[in-house]
Amino acid sequence: MNIFWFIPTHGDSRYLGTTEGARVADYDYFRQVAIAADTAGYTGVLIPTGKSCEDPWVTASSLIGATRQLRFLVALRPGLMTPTLGARMAATFDRLSGGRCLVNLVTGGDVAELEADGLFLDHAERYEASSEFIHVWREILTRSHTGEAFSYEGKHIRVKDAKLLFPPVQKPHPPVYFGGSSPAAIDLAAEQTELFLTWGEPPAAVAEKVAAVRAAAAKHGRQVRFGIRLHVIVRETEAEAWADAERLISKVDDAAVEKAQAAFSKMDSVGQRRMVELRRGKGRTRADLEISPNLWAGVGLVRGGAGTALVGSAEQVAERIREYEALGLDSFVLSGYPHLEEARRTAELLFPVLGFKGNAAEGTAAKLSGPVGEIMANNIVPAAANDRLVSAG
Repeated sequence: MNIFWFIPTHGDSRYLGTTEGARVADYDYFRQVAIAADTAGYTGVLIPTGKSCEDPWVTASSLIGATRQLRFLVALRPGLMTPTLGARMAATFDRLSGGRCLVNLVTGGDVAELEADGLFLDHAERYEASSEFIHVWREILTRSHTGEAFSYEGKHIRVKDAKLLFPPVQKPHPPVYFGGSSPAAIDLAAEQTELFLTWGEPPAAVAEKVAAVRAAAAKHGRQVRFGIRLHVIVRETEAEAWADAERLISKVDDAAVEKAQAAFSKMDSVGQRRMVELRRGKGRTRADLEISPNLWAGVGLVRGGAGTALVGSAEQVAERIREYEALGLDSFVLSGYPHLEEARRTAELLFPVLGFKGNAAEGTAAKLSGPVGEIMANNIVPAAANDRLVSAG
């Protein structure tokens, strides 16, 4: 199992849909979140992409030296960069980080944003271009280990004698993650990516996607891994978790919801449409928004992309994760508001229940070893969770 966290380069807050409780989105804060995720033992972090975010490659690069084991899932954007440039960026990052680069192929689904960036392809054309892009990217990186050049002429991309002089650490190239829900996305994932990432839908819907990608991959003689992108609200008790879920959206008013949903409706992303459909026509109570046991669609009231959260005690959230794992998922990209505190809280409550050791098993914990807990009066060491302190009196 791999468990990732999230660097909130678009901002962070204790409440959704308001500036109340908001955090300054700057390097110091991103660094704090990255260090928290690294020392807690997360496999890696997802760096988001888009006009509302700081640039993912610059951000991720700035955090290499602040972390030890953490891997960085960073976006490749077909149409906004060339595959040769993307290959050099990924190889450089992989070398400078000691093999900690993962790439997230993002075709984009917000037409207005894409056009503002100079990309005027429709949905089908974007997937054609993405397929050509990642094919060329993979070939350039793969051939870099033997010094070969690569030429390609397609509908959207053409390169002649493309050659990468400095290969990545990982062979043949950093793994490619990719998410999408349309038939074109499933075909692309099956043919050219290592891991298919879905947003947090109910298990039955996820099972259908997994089956579709597996079947498509089999036609190419390939196997694809699977992961899911979710928010989490993990607490010691179920009651605490649901109270904090309600608190998270307590400042959101109807006007903010209507504005956000109107913006989502203009996107041509099938995945975003599926997120909207999960809560269409429903209210804002727990009964309305709990679309599957412990799966809550409240985040999607005003947030695009991943709009669902697992809410409950550590045991309940672990049980839901195990259900997804039983479907064949091995990677869980999590986040929570605010991201600094929730990175630690999630790890401390959830990891022991899952039996997840993550990067701590690879040396991070040993490198950062020190006293566990507060040393109390007379040098009394804190008891283990299953021990009992006995008073001398």
